[in-house]
Amino acid sequence: MTLWKPDPTFYPSPRDAAEAPPEKLAYVAAFDRSAQRPDALAVLDTDPGSPSYGTVVGWTDLPYTGDELHHFGWNACSSALCPYAPHPHVERRYLIVPGLRSSRIYVYDTKDRVSPELVKVVEAEELGKRAGYSRPHTVHCGPEGLYVSALGGYGDDGPGGIAILDHNSFDVLGRWEVDRGPQYLAYDFWWHINHDVMITSEWGTPSMIEDGVVGELLLGRKYGHKLHFWDLRKRRHVQEVDLGDQHQMTLELRPAHDPTKTYGFAGVVVSVEDLSASVWLWHRDVRHGDGSRWAAQKVITIPAEPASPDDLPDVLKPFGAVPPLVTDIDLSVDDQRLYVSCWGTGELKQFDVSDPFKPVEIGSVRLGGIVDRAAHPAAPDERLSGGPQMVEVSRDGRRVYVTNSLYGAWDDQFYPDGVGAWMAKIDTGSFTLDERFFPHGDDFRGLRAHQVRLQGGDASSDSYCYP
Repeated sequence: MTLWKPDPTFYPSPRDAAEAPPEKLAYVAAFDRSAQRPDALAVLDTDPGSPSYGTVVGWTDLPYTGDELHHFGWNACSSALCPYAPHPHVERRYLIVPGLRSSRIYVYDTKDRVSPELVKVVEAEELGKRAGYSRPHTVHCGPEGLYVSALGGYGDDGPGGIAILDHNSFDVLGRWEVDRGPQYLAYDFWWHINHDVMITSEWGTPSMIEDGVVGELLLGRKYGHKLHFWDLRKRRHVQEVDLGDQHQMTLELRPAHDPTKTYGFAGVVVSVEDLSASVWLWHRDVRHGDGSRWAAQKVITIPAEPASPDDLPDVLKPFGAVPPLVTDIDLSVDDQRLYVSCWGTGELKQFDVSDPFKPVEIGSVRLGGIVDRAAHPAAPDERLSGGPQMVEVSRDGRRVYVTNSLYGAWDDQFYPDGVGAWMAKIDTGSFTLDERFFPHGDDFRGLRAHQVRLQGGDASSDSYCYP
């Protein structure tokens, strides 16, 4: 649908986005691990002045089973205001929702309704035949189309990569990469849009992840440990940066929102040398005068925590420690705060990254954890499974939302007695949990809560073309 004026939730600059009105709804992907029931989109009331604040106010079941919803996104965002965008008058209306196990992609309309309404299903065959991919994972809205990363090939385990969907019809246009170079493993992707640079990260192919962590592959250092840099306009691979094969599973990418900057953060799940987790900074390599090369350095290390083997799941008993397992990170829109989820130890950390080369930890909250099982203050007697996993930050940077499920098979390995389902909100000024906001358990109707998207956009949904 075309508007006469740009969507008011599109912002030319990150500064404008940070001054926008607060969100009133949060959309949450919820999935059934048994694949016996449909996954769903749950809608939470995030307006503190509402009588239904902190509760599920909308719900939409998917039409099929076995999807395992993952990192969904908006059909359009602030990148539509870029000077070369061919469609500045689209609207942020549809949620593009990938099923990681089914390879389907769903399109849901959110306009003038609380519970999203299904309007299109992109079948696995269309994604496979037109783009050559399967297992869609992450959706980002770009100026000229919808980008969807995929972990697998069509009919093959790999390579994974990126497919492009049309903004209006949501048809699969094809594979994004013209020349992928040495890239084979895939996971997340983002860009420095004004500099024509794409960055991609690595996890593993479907066979490496779908049944849980494969110990032989982990100890054999076979999971992803590289960053890839691309020419965004020419769609060509230009450089890979290897973080070292001990740093297994280079997952979430968070570039600076300021479009004049060329740095960003990448989270690494685990080091096989000491079970620590880490966050890395990518940046221009100053050793090359023309600025055409990239470098990455570790700027945050989070150590494992000693634990009795009796308290550990089988996968960790031989190590006698709980790894932090950094599975998500998020950068505030003003680029001043980085939030790091430690799903294994059950902790969300807050870092001052005003100097991105020297992050300083300034806050921490604990919820769940493999050993600690820290409770929420709204239910102090309830030991929680899972830990802060998916992280989403509001545009103004004042609120952080977390959910507790990672991926079905991995949940079962690290939390074998059940991961449960919960969502929490942290007020970033005091860095304390909001006692009024704790949907959990039956609120999610027996499904596991995964990714969150905020109404009108959030810290990981939009990119900006003006400083």
